[in-house]
Amino acid sequence: MLLKRLEVSGFKSFAKKTSFDFDTPVVAIVGPNGSGKSNVAESIRFVLGEQSMKSLRSKRGEDLIWNGSTAVPRAGRASASIVFDNASRFLNIDFDEVSVERTVHRDGINEYRLNGSVVRLKDIHELMAGANIGQSGHHIISQGEADKILSASVRDRREMLEDALGLKVYQYKKDESVRKLEKTDENLRQVEALRREIAPHLRFLKKQVEKLEKAEEMRSAAVERYKVYFKREDDYLTRAAQRIGTERAQREAELSDIAARVQDAKRVLASASEDTRATRIIELSRELDAVRGKRAEATRKASRLQGEIQALQRITERASVNATEVTHLADEGARATESLRSGTLEGALDFLTTFIGKLRALTQSVSSSDSDIVELKAQLQAALQEEEYLAGLESQHAAGLDAIRAELESARAEEREKERALFELTTLEREARHQISQLSGERERLRLEEEEFKRELAEAAPLLGREILSYATAHVPNELPREEQEREKRDLEKIKIRLEETGLVGSDDVLKEYKEAAERDAFLEKETGDLTAAAAQLRQLIVELDTELSKRFDEGLAAINTEFTKFFGLLFDGGMASLVRMKEEVRTRPELEGEAEQPLDEAERQVVDGIDIALTIPRKRIKSLVMLSGGERALTSIALIFAMSSVNPPPFVVLDETDAALDEANSKRYADMVKALSDKSQLVVITHNRETMSRAGILYGVTMGGDGVSKVLSVKLEEAVQVAK
Repeated sequence: MLLKRLEVSGFKSFAKKTSFDFDTPVVAIVGPNGSGKSNVAESIRFVLGEQSMKSLRSKRGEDLIWNGSTAVPRAGRASASIVFDNASRFLNIDFDEVSVERTVHRDGINEYRLNGSVVRLKDIHELMAGANIGQSGHHIISQGEADKILSASVRDRREMLEDALGLKVYQYKKDESVRKLEKTDENLRQVEALRREIAPHLRFLKKQVEKLEKAEEMRSAAVERYKVYFKREDDYLTRAAQRIGTERAQREAELSDIAARVQDAKRVLASASEDTRATRIIELSRELDAVRGKRAEATRKASRLQGEIQALQRITERASVNATEVTHLADEGARATESLRSGTLEGALDFLTTFIGKLRALTQSVSSSDSDIVELKAQLQAALQEEEYLAGLESQHAAGLDAIRAELESARAEEREKERALFELTTLEREARHQISQLSGERERLRLEEEEFKRELAEAAPLLGREILSYATAHVPNELPREEQEREKRDLEKIKIRLEETGLVGSDDVLKEYKEAAERDAFLEKETGDLTAAAAQLRQLIVELDTELSKRFDEGLAAINTEFTKFFGLLFDGGMASLVRMKEEVRTRPELEGEAEQPLDEAERQVVDGIDIALTIPRKRIKSLVMLSGGERALTSIALIFAMSSVNPPPFVVLDETDAALDEANSKRYADMVKALSDKSQLVVITHNRETMSRAGILYGVTMGGDGVSKVLSVKLEEAVQVAK
């Protein structure tokens, strides 16, 4: 027995924990109407994961929980559990006993447990589907659902047959594969959308990276050229500094030597007799000038004296015979005499005194002039002698001066040679100082070039990398003239400008971003490939599942038709029934209320595979199921249910009053069919029919007291028979 036990607690009318043991192939549950018999079938449907509240005769999950009565308070939850004997491993789980439990709380939350562990509903469905057990379908026929298989649509009827044939596991796999395919296609679309989204940026980054790669190639070439350039420049600066230092030391030594020689030459010239001669010449010249001055003064004095002598001589000559003055004096005397006649004595005396004075003056001027002339002539003679003496002295000084000058000219000829040597030394000193000045200028220029070299090195290192600092190890093929080195410098400056324009400085961020984008694109491309391959595999799997489903369905349909015909003939005492495959056109757009029936267009039309029932009843011409009576429909449903259960027997079958509409004769046939089916599956039969009860090994009687709680009494018929005997 695969179905061992059912336990319910707080489920609908079962307020208290109640157990049903299934130790025999057929278990019958009996009791009056309204006692809660159908709640047993619904609890089995519930625990297996039924989600339709309508199938459980409820509106919401809270309706499944015992709502209380005057005697028993309401429960906070409802639970049901089924225990299976899994020693044969008909369930794909490594337990000898498997317990499946479902609990619903008043807040609507459902819990599923497998052997006490919380699991998902999906896990329950997959586990049960592998054993041909579902929450609904052919093996659980609730009250009033016996006719469901006949009234179902052709598509729903096909699903029931697939469930009965154990194809649900394939259908689950197919549905799962379809869902995975849809998810895969959605993921593929998202991945492709992401790739399309990043593609422009990736192309942009790729172009930037290509530019950077070219710039990197340019940089690498520039690094090598810069190393050679810096090596040459460093060698040039080193050699130039050494040359300038050596030449400056030489020039300074030469200048020191020349300066010493110049000082010696100057000392020789300073110690020469030319200064003495020059002093003597100056003194003689001054003496000669003084003598000449004195001589000139004496000459002028003599000339003056001669002039004075001559003047006095002329005065004397005029004083000796001067009739005019005498006449004038006589006239004055006559006028005075005339005046005396008319005047006084004092006047006459005054006149006489005045006349005598004038007369004496005439005589005295003549005598004084003669004495002056004598004196002047004596002075003239002295002056002439002095002038003669000074003339001799002048001649003497002039002769001495000429002699000294002659001696000086001779000495100067010798000194000019020394002066020329001094000039040459001075020229050499000036040239040496000029050369030292030039070397100082070169050293200053070299200092500027060194600073320029350091600046270029400092600018190039961040742009080209610190590897250029190892220029000292660079191999220089040959030396270059400075003009070509300057030309190389200009070319490198142009390259550096181009490298700066390429933005190579921030290349690491661009390369990192491109690498990340490329890796992401590669990952997405790989994902696209994987998703495409997965989609192809899923499509192939769906095709294989469809093929397997179709194959198994055809085989199962043939087997069901065989059993269906047998059970149908048994119940109807002849006749024939079969399941026929057909295609039906269905609407994909729901029909609106009040909408007139209109032809469907292509978008709204879908053709599905379905199953129809073709039957022939003895002594009647039945063309469709709608022409059957209620009893005939019940018999047909029972025949089909038993046929499906016989072909692929489920572990258990629950039949809830499926025999309610049968008469006594058909009840006996139904009971025989139940007995025959119990050889393949356990049967839980909810019935009022005595014939059916007689085939059960255990009878569970369900009753309900005044408190509204369902209670269960059990009787094992074999033991009861033995007791009765």
